[in-house]
Amino acid sequence: MRKNSKLGYMLAAAMGVAVLAAPAMAKKKPGGPAIQMSDDFRANVQAAQAALKTGDTATASARIAALNPATDFEAYAAAGLRFELAVKRQNIQAERLALTDMFKTNSVPKKDAPRLRYVAGYLSYTVGNYDDAVAQLDYARTLGYDNIDASLLRADIYLRKNKPKEAWPFVQDAMARKRAAGEKIPAPWFDRAISLAYQAGSWADMGALYRERLSLYRTTRDWRSALSNYLPAAALDPQIQLDLYRLQAASGAMASERDYQSYAQLADKTGYHAETKTIIEAGRSAGKLMPAQAATAQLLKAATPKATKEMAALPAAAKKAASEQNGAQALAAADTYFSLAQYPKAAELYRLALTKGGINDDQANARLGISLARSGDLVGGKAALANVKGNWGDVAGFWSIWIEEQSQKTAQGAPSMPHTNS
Repeated sequence: MRKNSKLGYMLAAAMGVAVLAAPAMAKKKPGGPAIQMSDDFRANVQAAQAALKTGDTATASARIAALNPATDFEAYAAAGLRFELAVKRQNIQAERLALTDMFKTNSVPKKDAPRLRYVAGYLSYTVGNYDDAVAQLDYARTLGYDNIDASLLRADIYLRKNKPKEAWPFVQDAMARKRAAGEKIPAPWFDRAISLAYQAGSWADMGALYRERLSLYRTTRDWRSALSNYLPAAALDPQIQLDLYRLQAASGAMASERDYQSYAQLADKTGYHAETKTIIEAGRSAGKLMPAQAATAQLLKAATPKATKEMAALPAAAKKAASEQNGAQALAAADTYFSLAQYPKAAELYRLALTKGGINDDQANARLGISLARSGDLVGGKAALANVKGNWGDVAGFWSIWIEEQSQKTAQGAPSMPHTNS
């Protein structure tokens, strides 16, 4: 049943109490309209209500059609019954027409008018009359109704009119109100907001929304959806992209041939040949990459000898880094150890690079934080990530959520995600 149906029943039930209790003479219901009905009119109303209560819509329809309102309140009561009948029949057009007839009277209770105008807007939206829907929502707001559901409805109207930029502020408003109230934002709200951010090309908003969504909804599927959608959209620096692919692997969210192949190709492009080899082998082991696939087979063949040289040269490079005046050599060696999943050694060299200076501090702090966390020092990892700013903030933000997830698992006595070479 549609969401306005419950309101329809409540409205009709409340009206029914007033009608059944009303004598034939005029009387003022506290906070409501003047009740003035003839005995015959009231008898037909009661008969219609009884039929509606039992689900006999044919009898109810006949009784309602026989009503001949002579007063303002009778017109209001008749319209209310037509509304309830339309709700029973799930006839949206009839519901909307009944509300229009109610608005023509002076008997709509002031306390109900704002909500009823919103319902009118919702019904107009449902039948595709978006201009009237906006007009009714505007009217409801002037009467004091400006709830979250109205913001979301406005957003949907603009989306139906293919105006995502106009919809975006209303989605933001609804989410901001949920946060302010300390309430959990529903997952579909995030999905809608993320879609709008994507359409607007607002990658910063898109990343922030995905991170907030992951902080609340965090299955393996959620991780993959967030990272696989965000990675190609944001046109990130290759090194930043690589750390997000590494996160996808760490969160167990590598699920397709494309995931493994894209990760392996990026690792090779950025010069981490041992990591390229590792991820291809992991993809084959998981059944996502086949040995017969030409692209990855060629990539593995080319990467294997390079990986051997890369690992053989690393101890000397790390030793040399200690005597360099700036931290560039230490950062390069740390990055290679990091790609090999040798996290304690990587953390040591990142600290050295930061001490010497002359490097991208955000990159070093981001990878220091990840290295510490992957080594088991979740607190130290989170602290290092807190120092990251600029474009590397995406890496820090997503990995901080992963650290929080591992912390919760540790607190619950569950094993943390196993460390891998990816």
